[in-house]
Amino acid sequence: MSEFEIQTEIDGSKGRYVIRKDGEEAEMTFSIMSPGMRIVDHTGVPDAMRGEGAGRALAEHLVADARANGFKIVPLCPFVNAERRKHPDWADVFSV
Repeated sequence: MSEFEIQTEIDGSKGRYVIRKDGEEAEMTFSIMSPGMRIVDHTGVPDAMRGEGAGRALAEHLVADARANGFKIVPLCPFVNAERRKHPDWADVFSV
């Protein structure tokens, strides 16, 4: 999928996927509405990681996680929405 190591951090009903590199963090944040639904609200990639595919890797990880764990994604994040439109094969995990 990607060359990045992506960690999942969950604290109660909030979570994020994070890539750490050279003291910087790229992240995608989400809210867990139920076991079957997550709202993704933000993707942030620091300037030091721009152009390396970190955002795309986070989006691919999100889709893989949704498929593996059986949840649907509500894409409030503009970046995730844009990636969703580029990948019609991801339609099975999005609730729009």
